[in-house]
Amino acid sequence: MSDSLLGLDEPPQPRQEAYRVLARKYRPQTFSELIGQDAMVQTLGNAIKRDRLAHAFLLTGVRGVGKTSTARLIAKALNCIGPDGQGGPTIDPCGVCEPCRAIAEGRHIDVIEMDAASHTGIDDIREIIEASRYSAVSARYKIYIIDEVHMLSKAAFNGLLKTLEEPPAHVKFLFATTEVNKVPVTVLSRCQRFDLRRIPAEMLAGHFARVSAAEGVEAEPEALASIARAAEGSARDGLSILDQAIAHAGLEGGGVRAEAVRQMLGLSDRGAIRSLFGLLLAGDALGALAALRGQYDLGVDPQAVLRTLLETVHGVTLAKLGSDATSGQSAEEMKALEDWAAGLSFPALHRLWQLLLRGHDEVAKAALPIEACEMALLRVIHASQLPDPGELARQLANGSVSVSAAAAPASTPAEPATPASMAELVTHLETNKRFQLAQQVRDYLRPVRFDGSEFEFGAARELPHDFIKELGAALRESTGVNWRLKCVEEAGALTLREQQAASEAAERDAVLASPVVAAAIEAFPDAELIGWTNSRSNQA
Repeated sequence: MSDSLLGLDEPPQPRQEAYRVLARKYRPQTFSELIGQDAMVQTLGNAIKRDRLAHAFLLTGVRGVGKTSTARLIAKALNCIGPDGQGGPTIDPCGVCEPCRAIAEGRHIDVIEMDAASHTGIDDIREIIEASRYSAVSARYKIYIIDEVHMLSKAAFNGLLKTLEEPPAHVKFLFATTEVNKVPVTVLSRCQRFDLRRIPAEMLAGHFARVSAAEGVEAEPEALASIARAAEGSARDGLSILDQAIAHAGLEGGGVRAEAVRQMLGLSDRGAIRSLFGLLLAGDALGALAALRGQYDLGVDPQAVLRTLLETVHGVTLAKLGSDATSGQSAEEMKALEDWAAGLSFPALHRLWQLLLRGHDEVAKAALPIEACEMALLRVIHASQLPDPGELARQLANGSVSVSAAAAPASTPAEPATPASMAELVTHLETNKRFQLAQQVRDYLRPVRFDGSEFEFGAARELPHDFIKELGAALRESTGVNWRLKCVEEAGALTLREQQAASEAAERDAVLASPVVAAAIEAFPDAELIGWTNSRSNQA
């Protein structure tokens, strides 16, 4: 067989370069590419110009804001020799000299990176101490970059102290950590500390737009704004999400769309949240619960719904203050926020914030998240129908309303011959001295349909086996009508007991969220609100 058939005379095929994720591909190579850290860059630049360089730097901040990238940039800045080989330390390293290229590629012999998470012991630090005594091989400074330095053991920290306090002139230490509170104060006092800020969402969105353009991918501004918010100030997290969104878009050329990003991240549709917020303000309990279930059926986390509602309240408050719109807001969203801002007072907004924040915390810990979210929304609705506690207190003080008028219901409707709702059914049973049945209806039944003498319901817990038979007989005796009672599998609305609990909690939260009570509790942190409902009833 000839060599040509074996392919031996064919030129070797070039090896395809492995794909690099966006977070690595767009790692900043100069300080000008490092976004959101202008104060730190200015401080470093001034220190280099004045030759006032510290021997140890500590870089802190949340994940993905550029701590390790900054450490490498500092290493390049200190060891750059310029294109002509005659340069000195500079805040704008050239990127073309051998030290710059070697550091960028991670192969410079005098720039040693160590991950403290996997090198935690005193033996690892002893190696650094011994090696630091020798001059740099080819660079101006020998630089040690220790990532996640808080992971070092106590013995390792103690072994490093003396060298860190009086290092050789040719050695620089660069530490990075996400948990600066775990670094001993003896180490902190020997370092120049830089706290890297979370990157603002609008700045991240602009950065992602530039990356998308460089990748030749079309991306909707709203999609990039959603990614920026989900990144929570982390450029690396945001680029990882953008990478996923580009892959999610596929090869059809559709680009990165806001709806696709929401589905990918399990985020709630902001338009749907605005509708839900409007239903809450209107006091439409059934509509609000249906809207919540619609989002839940789409796969949206109940906690994410409450988080977006909190963002909406915050946006309304900023709009009421006259603040500029945030990045990524549509004209429709800005108009809605302005309309709500015009109709809501600051006390009402503060009360909404407190109620939703409490609901968010409850859902995070709840065994039944969607049910806890429903209860939280019902609490908000009931609270919106209550009088403002501050205004009510002022009216009571000036005598424009009496205590009994404030506490008593507006009217007491007469009981119909045939109950028309589950609440009337409970009252009817109690009037006819069927107290056990009344308690079971109030505590266990979740109404699905109540139409005349036809009553369909779900059960919050297992009912006695003869419950329906006994209830039907009692109603037939007291109303003279044969009732059609049916227990169904549907969840139904809340039981009367659950509704009462939500209403009482909403009333209490409304009082706690009022400016007067909030100020009192802030002044007296150990104070508690005791017996609000009982005290009202006693006064009435």
